[in-house]
Amino acid sequence: MQKIESVATDMLPNSSSQDIVKTKRSSDLKALFKTGIIQSNVMTALAGFLLALYQNQLQLNDYWFHLVFMLLGSAFVIAGGCVLNNYYDRDIDPVMSRTKKRPTVTGTIPLSVILILGIILSIVGVGFLLAISWQAGLLGLFGWFAYVVLYTMWSKRRYTLNTAIGSLSGAVPPLIGWAAIDPNLSFMAFVLFALIFVWQTPHFLALAIKKNDEYQAANIPMLPVVHGFEVTKRQIIFYIVCLLPIPFLLYQLGLGLVLLGSALNIGWLILSLKGLKNQDTYKWANKVFVYSLFYLLIIFVSIIMFTLPFVI
Repeated sequence: MQKIESVATDMLPNSSSQDIVKTKRSSDLKALFKTGIIQSNVMTALAGFLLALYQNQLQLNDYWFHLVFMLLGSAFVIAGGCVLNNYYDRDIDPVMSRTKKRPTVTGTIPLSVILILGIILSIVGVGFLLAISWQAGLLGLFGWFAYVVLYTMWSKRRYTLNTAIGSLSGAVPPLIGWAAIDPNLSFMAFVLFALIFVWQTPHFLALAIKKNDEYQAANIPMLPVVHGFEVTKRQIIFYIVCLLPIPFLLYQLGLGLVLLGSALNIGWLILSLKGLKNQDTYKWANKVFVYSLFYLLIIFVSIIMFTLPFVI
């Protein structure tokens, strides 16, 4: 195989083995850090930060230090947790197509290096957050603990509730962002927490249906693996219904955001209800999953865009 790859490399115009190595290393690091997770969580942390400025009638110019340390701390803690998650799951990742190319599986990065990297990133991240306030640091540590210990090491391989337990960590970043400005978390901070916490279950249950065969092969007790598609579909609908009142709790940000959130919820609910009659469950689950990604992006970008003009 190595000889074939070498010949193929020589035949590629304007390329070099060094460029290929750099590309491979970059893709390995992206898989190890789970950059998509980092980006989405940093976005929600930023929304919490800006909303706290807006609620407290403060200006961003006076809090650049807090913003930089909050973003760095959040990103490092999340990256550290993701690296340790990869390290712990190295025995089951080879049987799943979406994880079998991780460096913990391919061996392109030594496991000892990965373990040390995960620990260092986690400690540095919490350190950045503690430099802002002990509340921000404690929240960062709680999010890390929920993901690495409660989800990865304890519940993921034991209970179908692993999805809800894992949702705790994903809902923490807005609280971290808020605590970087106001250590006394207000009602609005917990609204953002609730929004993400509830959103994550239909998001990940749709993914679990898509990857049902792989989770089954890995012996991971995801809801569709243990109780089937019909039960999972009803759970998806239930959690989307739970999202319906949440936009109304954001009324302080204006009628536009309430209407936008409500429209997104209704659209998602209609799509989820179609799953009760849809024969192609995998295709339907993919639509629900993709919709969930746009849902989160649109909601939190809207919050950022609304608050930003008032704090600069």
